[in-house]
Amino acid sequence: MKKNMGNTDRIIRVVVAVAIGVLYYANILTGTLGIVLLVLAGVFLLTSVVGFCPLYTPFGISTCEVKKE
Repeated sequence: MKKNMGNTDRIIRVVVAVAIGVLYYANILTGTLGIVLLVLAGVFLLTSVVGFCPLYTPFGISTCEVKKE
């Protein structure tokens, strides 16, 4: 897997995932919507740790910085 996520993208995903987690455990997000968003937060955390987003590949998107040589 080639990394296709830059640092800014990864930080934003982690912040959104933590916010969703806090809202879920504070019982602000409940029910089916809360569970779906909690799963989405887990996916955000996983893709942030790995640095690869499978949805970026078919569209040719990459937020990684290009290294200048």
